[in-house]
Amino acid sequence: MEQTMILGILVFDRIKEAGRTQKVLTKHAGVIRTRLGFHELSDTVCSRVGTIVLVLQGTPEKWEQLEADLSEIGGVEIKKMQFDYLLQ
Repeated sequence: MEQTMILGILVFDRIKEAGRTQKVLTKHAGVIRTRLGFHELSDTVCSRVGTIVLVLQGTPEKWEQLEADLSEIGGVEIKKMQFDYLLQ
């Protein structure tokens, strides 16, 4: 059975939490297959709220450690999506 885990991370204050969030993501870079980051940007506004989508590789134990480290950051909300499948 193969698994794919996707984490959605909402950072409520990018200016305050970006450094800590980046340190955790760097620490766990080996389990991150894909990383997409979004925030609203215009000529007059740079949103303090950001969204990060991670597609993970590796083992569920490593995913859980990444999630635990992210959970220690104040102002971060995490949602998970897991797919289980058989390779044919």
